[in-house]
Amino acid sequence: MSLLRLCVALKPGMEKGSISIYFVQSALRSVQDRGLDTAAILMEAGIAPALLQSSQARVSASHYSALWLAVARCLDDELFGQDERRMKVGSFAMMCRTLIHCPTLKSALVCMLRFFNLLLDDYHSTLVTDGRTSRIVIEERARAQKPRIFGHETLLMMQHGLACWLVGRRIPVLSASFAYPEPIYSAEYRAMYAMQLHFDESATSLTFDTAYLALPVIQNAQTATEFLRIAPANIVLKYKNTASFSVKIRRRLRATARTEWSDFEAFATGLNMTQSTLRRRLEQEGQSFQSIKDQLRRDMAIEYLCHSSKSVMEIAVDLGFAEPSAFHRAFKKWTGASPGEYRQRMDAVKAP
Repeated sequence: MSLLRLCVALKPGMEKGSISIYFVQSALRSVQDRGLDTAAILMEAGIAPALLQSSQARVSASHYSALWLAVARCLDDELFGQDERRMKVGSFAMMCRTLIHCPTLKSALVCMLRFFNLLLDDYHSTLVTDGRTSRIVIEERARAQKPRIFGHETLLMMQHGLACWLVGRRIPVLSASFAYPEPIYSAEYRAMYAMQLHFDESATSLTFDTAYLALPVIQNAQTATEFLRIAPANIVLKYKNTASFSVKIRRRLRATARTEWSDFEAFATGLNMTQSTLRRRLEQEGQSFQSIKDQLRRDMAIEYLCHSSKSVMEIAVDLGFAEPSAFHRAFKKWTGASPGEYRQRMDAVKAP
């Protein structure tokens, strides 16, 4: 399918998750500041310009990835102009091909963060280990008057996503800290990073279990080529191993009517696993059965509202909500708008 087709949120049948329009707006800011043509970039990425006017809009990970690549080519900068020195196109690929030769995640992280420090002037990244927990720490040097929040977000996205890919599994983040005040869209952070968030800290960091540092790097030249072929879509929402249990569960749920979704016990039995084993496997991937269901219901709700004529009540029933009011509350928590408001705004975006 051509990337020139405009996209409102998720197209029907898409397996991928979605990302807030905030990140689209932030990615375009450096292009706008330079007086360059944002309309052409949005068209190349398959994103309708009118979506930028709705703070509740979402786009697919693949469309955001296309935008990332288009902006990077336009600026010759894979960090969206967030540093005084450009992270030139090709830097990320070279980093990936270097890191596959590291024996363990610890050595790869040390090498990766040194690589970033060589490429960038305004951000300094380090690995800090304190016994049972370790942290990837990002400090912004006092060059800007205020923190460049999008620079912190993008670096975390790349560093965590790359770390997960290197070991072939999702590395659960125990807590995340940020060297800036809490943004209005901080609800996104709970899906992107962790439930435990801290703001106005001295540095930005992701904390994880130190045991992961001993994991071997399992990637090679062949898998790096495949990874880079679809990057950065595979790290935008966190790295997803297509063979992981969370992806298998999401696919099974997606292929089954919501009214027929099994409970956790039945799902574990269907996978020939005990509940404790499945729960442990999901925890290793940084997921839970409930979070997988919630994310899928959100994405399906957006699809129905944008691409079907079903009423809000019908959608609520299809998604397994006992009462339409429960669906309204959940959807507003997910997007900041009620289902009816969201549909009206997206219909306005699609109108000629």
